Order: sequence, then structure tokens, then C-alpha cells
Amino acid sequence: MASVLAKSKKRVKGCRVRFPVLRHCMVLLVLALGRLKAFMFQSGYRLHTNMQFENILIVEDQDVANLSLRITLESLQLPRPLHSYHIDHAIALLTKAITDKRPFDLLITDLYFEDERTAKQLPDGMQLIRKAKELQPWLKILVFSAESKVMVIRRLYDELGIDGYVRKARGDAKELKDALEQFSLNRRFYPREYRSLGTQENQHQFTEHDKAIVRLLNEGYTQQEIADWLELNNMPPYGLSSVEKRLKFMRTAMSFSKNQQLIGFCKDLGLI
Repeated sequence: MASVLAKSKKRVKGCRVRFPVLRHCMVLLVLALGRLKAFMFQSGYRLHTNMQFENILIVEDQDVANLSLRITLESLQLPRPLHSYHIDHAIALLTKAITDKRPFDLLITDLYFEDERTAKQLPDGMQLIRKAKELQPWLKILVFSAESKVMVIRRLYDELGIDGYVRKARGDAKELKDALEQFSLNRRFYPREYRSLGTQENQHQFTEHDKAIVRLLNEGYTQQEIADWLELNNMPPYGLSSVEKRLKFMRTAMSFSKNQQLIGFCKDLGLI
């Protein structure tokens, strides 16, 4: 036990953790996962896929997320990854790896990075993904982020060509493992929330008229005021009865019982 604790402290020492309580929690986490890894090894646990990732780059500026990713990769018996906290540094590493003829097989990156001068979250991850695809079109890219807007996630797949997305949330370790297993089979991985919302979206195609009704409802307009606004902006049908019927139709199509559920769904999709 003492040797395990010593190793755990050694691992945690390299992380940029400022608060004693958080440091203590991270030590306990490493201990628990170390025991789990030992159990898996003793019980003969093996992945049912053969992952061929030899050179992995993680670009993440949060220490806890970095630690979680490293432990997950270790549990999958993958090589120790290289870490970068900054986009420019990550691009330099990608370029150097290609020059050295040891290109990365897998890039795991967040979407948002904190500007040290302003403490604002900037979507620099998209810039990194574009550059990485330019340097290595075949590079497997997994985005690990707290972003939940489906329209943003869809853009990552459709426009930037990522291979998988895992949202930072409860159960993300399992999602990470599932994503990497799909990668090893040369398949894309889609998060559970994305698949669920995509299925619901296909049940009803939102028109501009629908979006206007839901947006105004979200802004606090009454249904009569929405009807008046539609008439003023020449967007028929615009009677009160038409607004009520359209809201009911949308709720039914989405299997919602309340307008607030409809509003929340449209927000998640980025429709309003």
C-alpha cells in the first residue's frame, strides 16, 4: 500500500494542482483506478479490439481532464501520451512529428482553451483541428469537451471531419473507451446525446415559422403577442388559434408535454 501511495504521489506531483483538497482527491482517484487496473490484469481482462495507436497527443489545459484521459488510456494498455497545454505548441509538435517521420496516430483535444491574459474561453480547438487535418488528413481526432450544443458538434463532424466526440460529463470514461474502440475498427464515434437528439430532430423539420414561434415564446411573448408579431412580419398563418395548433403539433412530434421542453430542445439544437 505504501509503495502504491508513493507512486500515486509521484504522479500527482507533476500536475498543476493548486488546492490541497483537490490534490488529495486526485491521489485517491489514482489509487482507486490503480486497484481497478490491477484487478483487470489479474482477471485476464483484455480489450476485444486491437488498438494500433502508438503516438498519441493530448491537447488540454485542465489538469483534472488531463489526468482522467491519461488514466483511461493506461487502462486500455495504450502508450503514454504526449501532453500540450497550448494550441501553438500542439501544432509545433504535430509538425515536428511529421518531420521526424513519427507522426501522431491520435489527437485528443478540447474545444475551448483559456486565454491566460483575459481568462476567457476561446474556441481555439477548431483552429487546431483544421491545422491538424491540413498536416495529416488521415489523423484520428477525438474531441473531449464540455460543449453540448448539437449544432456545434455537428459542425465538427461535417465541416472539420473529426472522428469522434465525447462530452465531459458523468460516465465520460466509458464513452472515451467506446470511442477509441470504434476508432480501432476505423469507424466514427457519435456521442449518445447526439444520436438521441438527431433522431428526435428527424421526427420534425423545423420551419422558419416554427423557429420564430419558439424563439418568441422563449423571449417571454404570450401566444397572442406571438400571433401579432407574425402578422406584423407577414409570416402566415398568424392567428392565435394557428399559433396554439402549431405549438401542439411540435410538442406532439417531439413527444413533449410542455412548451418548456420544446424550448430546451430547440436551444440544444442551436435553432434559437
